Amino acid sequence: MLKRIAKWARRVKRDAYALYLAARDPRVPWYAKFVSLVVAAYAISPVDLIPDFVPVLGYLDDVIIVPAGIALAIKLIPPEVMAEHRELAAAAQERPSSAIAGAVIVGLWAVVLCVFGLLLFRWATVR
Repeated sequence: MLKRIAKWARRVKRDAYALYLAARDPRVPWYAKFVSLVVAAYAISPVDLIPDFVPVLGYLDDVIIVPAGIALAIKLIPPEVMAEHRELAAAAQERPSSAIAGAVIVGLWAVVLCVFGLLLFRWATVR
């Protein structure tokens, strides 16, 4: 069971990096590039939408959100292009880490918190 999970996790990491590579390929449509970059940035980012120290929910994004995003992006990319980038990703030694991707995720969190704060403030002042 543990070997299957480890194999699945390696495949998810490989596909996230393959999406990053595919997003830079001119043969990929713009909408697939956008989805691929967002998913790859989130997967590569050192910052999670739900921090890992939150019990159960912390790993929920790693187990559900990232694979679902990867599956969506893969469906948007031509199969021969994705196969080529999977091979390149498998040949790569290590997964990249991106400070820019981390900044984007932190920025998204800030926007979500601001919107939530404004909605909460409006709700509190209407009463």
